[in-house]
Amino acid sequence: MWKSKQHLPVHDPFLSPTAAAAAAGLRELEGASRWSEYLSPEMTMTSRSFKSIEGQAQSSSGAGVGGGGSSIKGLNIQYLVQLTEVGEGLMAKMHRLNQILDRPDPVNHVFSEAFWKSGVFPNFPKICVLVSKKFPEHTSKLQLERVDKGAFDSLNDGAEVYLQNLEPWVQLLLDLMTFREQALRLLLDLSSTVITLLPHQNSLILHAFMDLFCSFARVNLFSEKIPRKMMLQMYNLLHAVLRNDHDCDFYHRLVQFIDSYDPPVKGLQEDLNFVSPRIGEVLEAVGPVIFLSTDTRKLRNEGFLSPFHPRYPDILTNSAHPMRAQDLANVTYYREWVLLGYLVCPDELLRVTSIDIALVVLKENLVLTLFRDEYILLHEDYQLYVLPRILESKKMAKAGRTKQKEADLEYSVAKQVEKVISEVHEQALLSCDYIHHERRILLKQEIGRMVLFFTDQPSLLAPNIQMVFSALALAQSEVIWYFQHVGIASLKSKATTRTSPVEIDPSDPTIGYLLDGMDHLCCLVRKYIAAVRGYALSYLSSCAGRIRFLLATPGMVALDLDAGLKGLLQKIVHHLENIPKSQGENVSAIRCDLSELRKDWLTILMIVTSSRSSINIRHLEKATVSTGKEGLLSEGNTSFNWSRCVDELELQLSKHGSLKKLYFYHQHLTAVFRNTMFGPEGRPQHCCAWLGVASCFPECASHIVPEEVTKIGRDAVLYVESLIESIMGGLEGLINILDSEGGFGSLEMQLLPEQAAVYMNYTSKHSTLSAKSPGGISFFNLPGHESYPENNNSIKMLEAAMQRLTNLCSVLNDMEPICVLNHVFVLREYMRECIIGNFRRRLLVVLKTDNDLQRPSALEKLICRHISIVHLAEQHVSMDLTQGIREVLLTEAFSGPVSSLQTSQKPADLHTGSATEAICNWYIENIIKDVSGAGILFAPSHKCFKSRRPVGGYFAESMSNLRELQSFVRVFGGYGVDRLRKMMKEHIAALLNCIDTSLRSNHDVLEALAGSLHSGDHIERDANIKQIVDLDTVVEFCTQAGQALAFDQLLAEAAGAELEEGASLIYSLLVGIIKHLPVEIPEKKEIRRMKDVATSISVVRDHDSEFVRLIMLDVGGANDGSWNLLPYLFSVFMTSNIWSMTAFNVDTGGFNNNIYCMARCISAVIAGSEYVRLERELQQTQSSANGHVGENLDSDMQSHLSIEASIKSALHLFVKLSADLILDCWSESNRLDIVPKLIFLDQLCEMSPYVPRSTLEAHIPYAILRSIYSQYYSNSPSVPLAFPNASPRSSPAVSLTHASPAFRHPASNTDHSGYFKATSSHGQDQLYDAEGGSVRSANEHRHGNVRRSGPLDYSSSRKTKATEGSASGSTGPSPLPRFAVSRSGPISYK
Repeated sequence: MWKSKQHLPVHDPFLSPTAAAAAAGLRELEGASRWSEYLSPEMTMTSRSFKSIEGQAQSSSGAGVGGGGSSIKGLNIQYLVQLTEVGEGLMAKMHRLNQILDRPDPVNHVFSEAFWKSGVFPNFPKICVLVSKKFPEHTSKLQLERVDKGAFDSLNDGAEVYLQNLEPWVQLLLDLMTFREQALRLLLDLSSTVITLLPHQNSLILHAFMDLFCSFARVNLFSEKIPRKMMLQMYNLLHAVLRNDHDCDFYHRLVQFIDSYDPPVKGLQEDLNFVSPRIGEVLEAVGPVIFLSTDTRKLRNEGFLSPFHPRYPDILTNSAHPMRAQDLANVTYYREWVLLGYLVCPDELLRVTSIDIALVVLKENLVLTLFRDEYILLHEDYQLYVLPRILESKKMAKAGRTKQKEADLEYSVAKQVEKVISEVHEQALLSCDYIHHERRILLKQEIGRMVLFFTDQPSLLAPNIQMVFSALALAQSEVIWYFQHVGIASLKSKATTRTSPVEIDPSDPTIGYLLDGMDHLCCLVRKYIAAVRGYALSYLSSCAGRIRFLLATPGMVALDLDAGLKGLLQKIVHHLENIPKSQGENVSAIRCDLSELRKDWLTILMIVTSSRSSINIRHLEKATVSTGKEGLLSEGNTSFNWSRCVDELELQLSKHGSLKKLYFYHQHLTAVFRNTMFGPEGRPQHCCAWLGVASCFPECASHIVPEEVTKIGRDAVLYVESLIESIMGGLEGLINILDSEGGFGSLEMQLLPEQAAVYMNYTSKHSTLSAKSPGGISFFNLPGHESYPENNNSIKMLEAAMQRLTNLCSVLNDMEPICVLNHVFVLREYMRECIIGNFRRRLLVVLKTDNDLQRPSALEKLICRHISIVHLAEQHVSMDLTQGIREVLLTEAFSGPVSSLQTSQKPADLHTGSATEAICNWYIENIIKDVSGAGILFAPSHKCFKSRRPVGGYFAESMSNLRELQSFVRVFGGYGVDRLRKMMKEHIAALLNCIDTSLRSNHDVLEALAGSLHSGDHIERDANIKQIVDLDTVVEFCTQAGQALAFDQLLAEAAGAELEEGASLIYSLLVGIIKHLPVEIPEKKEIRRMKDVATSISVVRDHDSEFVRLIMLDVGGANDGSWNLLPYLFSVFMTSNIWSMTAFNVDTGGFNNNIYCMARCISAVIAGSEYVRLERELQQTQSSANGHVGENLDSDMQSHLSIEASIKSALHLFVKLSADLILDCWSESNRLDIVPKLIFLDQLCEMSPYVPRSTLEAHIPYAILRSIYSQYYSNSPSVPLAFPNASPRSSPAVSLTHASPAFRHPASNTDHSGYFKATSSHGQDQLYDAEGGSVRSANEHRHGNVRRSGPLDYSSSRKTKATEGSASGSTGPSPLPRFAVSRSGPISYK
């Protein structure tokens, strides 16, 4: 193996002064050409401009020593900056290779499957791993053909391809070797020639020197993570295959380089041995600043981060320690210097104060970041590579190789260092998170105060801008440290292999506060950037006079400066004196480039800090500090820093406040955001800062790896989208919390009157005992219970949710757009879409309950509650959310293409009306068609539908009453009504088509029946009736059609009531118009449309017939002569078997099988069909308009009157034929069927405007009907509604039960079903006359406008004498058994 190590810098002739200039020139030429790939375009331009300045300085200085020093130092500092950037480029390449190879472990020879499939190495693991393990042994001695013969043959066959794949990465190894040689030379040169590297004297060159030092150490430490040995060995093997067993030219140099840095820490320790003393001096010099940064109490008490002194608030500017506060901006770099410096220069730990500095930094860190997210375990490396050197020093000190006194001191120091390094790991595991948490709390408080102070006093921002940079740098360091240590697992001790995870709280809210504070500070600086520039320009202008004064002091005159240095100092004064003056409001318009000033000052520093210069920094300080003011170097350095606040302020902000490194931890960033944003201590306003971080992510991309720009940009966009999704999810969650039953729903809870009465009674009884026996009222909460502190948790929750919601909406509304590459995210638009989309989803969710559809009134209440929350948020945003809510309601109410609704950018095929569709389908399926078989019945007296059992979660009554339908109209408006009416039109049109089919199929039979009915031939009539096909089916169709007509009537009344209340002028206009519409035959489309509108709000005379007429006009019904026979078909219904199961119910005013709806259908269909049929005939026979207009109007009026006469005639014919069939078919066997038939005809005459009751009296005397109604109302005040499966004949128990006024039903049924109510609408609060048995309603004044069936409606004196059986209970709902003893009844008319 190669044991010797290179020490080229030690013997380099570059260190001799005679060859310095020539070597510098050669080195710069080599660097410019060698590293062009790694230097950014900006660095190349800077290099060229710097060369021109250096050339001027050299030419002006002649052959003097100062000029020579100027030239040499100028070349050194520029080369220093270039090599530092080259180091960054090398690490970027290694990072990319590490990603391609799936992060291998070359030390332990662990390689994943993706490593071999990456295409970099040949996929022959046995050979590749063997040559890596045997490094540096030459591959020709390994007998690889015996290891894997097949792989070795394949390797030989494809050697050229494999060589090409490895070539760019072997070039990387050559670059690493060259970088090591050149950087090490430069570090040794600077450390031996620069007079001072103390931060308070030469901070600019110090930072450049230490940047290169750290870059050099990181590059070599990082190189251990790539498979260097395998790469070199396989490349040389392939080269030998292709070049006749000849090694490549650089093989042995690379072997020596890799072997000397295996492991890298030992190589660094040996190479940097000669730089070590200067590093130790630097680390000791920065120690006080590090101690200050760790002392949170002193930082707080002394006000290092406050614009005013805590103990003396009148002192607004921090004049007590401005330099130390400024040094805090660099403390992050100082900590990195300490960690790397003592790792690669361990002998410096033996200084007396060094161990304290190292202990402070080691105790609060577990990892040492190399590049981006690559790191090494800090304490493990210290114990592996630093501790042995300390033990060796301890052993040497103990051996007494030096004087006894010094040996004792060295031994005690080494022993202390050994103890610290051995124990600090355990301390760090236990305390590092606590230390940083305390520091984050301090920064949270100080930055919060700083933001408030500078917002209130922006004029003080500019004088304290350096302190702002310090606060930003400290916060930046803490945030990055937090995410660097998330998920880190460290070895618990060197004696064990067990790992111990770092206790990092993923829900720490201080991270959000720091991000928010940094964002606010940066925004304040950018807002008042003109003021900061103006202050900096003023300071630089005043500095010109002070520097001119210092140059004229006797001490400076006595120095006898050479012409080159004197010219550079005069150029500095010239730059400062030519700075444009700031004049009030024109500061922002000033464009000033002070880069020449800074370059000239750096040139001066390079001259005066060189040990080869005749005039150095100590001479200048002694010559100018005696004036009692700041020295020349201090003034120049301060001018350098303030000049950066003029033209590089954004660069300064990016340096101290940028969080671009968080890109490499963006997965942790998203997780922590989700844990803290909406946590108990999270603040919604922090989301702006979390999102703003993504704007700087693309800055992480290296120009060395072009594909990184696309990848990082894509990841940044995905990060923003993920956070926006979380933010909008939180916003949606806050709204839904308030919109829950535990939110605003708890404020809407109301007691029922019965519950309130119980509460009041119980409270009045136990109020005096509550203090003595509080347990006595444990089941009831007294009024005011929620106002007690221990019971107001729900109110606190509501207040917190409301505050968070309003804050979040306000922040999102005011937030600037987030720009990531070419993507722009406007949070206001996302917020609007979230709120509107959540409302749409919420609407569709609350539309249905667990059982079935939500009641419209409950749906309306829930929608109003959600809208109130949206209005609450709308007060804090500058956008119209109400308009969006209206769009959602309109979209969900309207069924059809959007283009028909309004002109918009939405796609024409957008699905709309899903909510309305769901509700309308439910009503059609469950109320109109009764597909669930719940026994839906229409109750005319109650104006609603009732059901035998619940339909879904509710009884039909609670879904179909006017209040619920009015809620439906209020929620979905006219579009919802139109959709429901359209579906009912389609249903009725289908039923009318069935009636038309029946008329056509039975046409001949009906004509024969008509003849027999008119001739009085009963035998032929009965024979014809039996020949009619599917009579019961047609009866069922007519019943369904009537059911739909009844529902449409209710819907129209609800729509009319809402229109009258909300738009009374439009309602009154429609009422007036419908009365004065012209009578035209045929009707114009406008008139027909107006009638359709009037029908939809129930302002026409006969809703049912008008509705049927419009349907027939749309579908072209009643278009043949079969419809003339419609009254005959309907009259045959009186012979249907359905009457045997029919019973009248006083409570509902209808029948147990919806025969009432059949009456509505018969009346409407006869009237509508006659109108359409005759209108069509008149239209065909009407001649063209030859006469005057007046004659046409008279003709239309006469035609209209003839149509009405025809309708009346058809209905009269139906009543006559039906009455004849009822009375003729009556017999003892079917006497129970006659009562519902007679009531049916009476109700038809009641509802139809074309058939007065006098028409019925001509066929059925009033005495019969009066007797029927009297017995129903007097003897059965609570007659049940008998269902088809519970016939009155077979169910006497039901009749007897409901005949008893003492019978009580459970309260659970009284709210849902009229069949089981204890009282009916006619029977509520009724007064019974004991003598005459008549009934008077106590609430007639509430129903005075309602037309009723029964004897109560005929005259004011409707008493009937009680018979012997009048007091006995009825055995069924039919009163026919009493006709045998009644003076007037059907027997006397037979």
